[in-house]
Amino acid sequence: MTGTVSSPITGATVTGLTSPTYTLTADTAPTALGKQYAVTALGGTQTGVLSHSVSSPFTINTVRPAAYKVTPLPNPTTGVLRNNPKNSFSTLTRKGVLPLAGQASELMTIKTIIEIPAGADTADPLSVKAAISAHFGAVWASANNIADLVITGVL
Repeated sequence: MTGTVSSPITGATVTGLTSPTYTLTADTAPTALGKQYAVTALGGTQTGVLSHSVSSPFTINTVRPAAYKVTPLPNPTTGVLRNNPKNSFSTLTRKGVLPLAGQASELMTIKTIIEIPAGADTADPLSVKAAISAHFGAVWASANNIADLVITGVL
């Protein structure tokens, strides 16, 4: 999440939710390296789903590396890069869910980590964009199947 996220966002198609939307409000990230938004309102039909509260959080947080790594010099003899470091970016969604009716909410987490070899951002930016596009396109297209998987355990 770079810059300001346009709110509301539209959720992916998942059985049981009709035209889901999520209104985001800027929140304080746990670290200065991140940006966080709280889901403060729900749209569409999401019966039984709660927006963010202290006892049942619903947040989306993106974090960048503390210090960016750079590409080291290649081996002077072979010209090969050895142990090229990676820059790691992550997005974490937290949602309070009920483990059992009448019980207190517990935290469910969904985390996406992007580890990009140092230098690829400038040497091959279109391939980086293609990988990100394909990844999130596959997750978007599979949202209902992923939801079914985590509920039924059947892959």
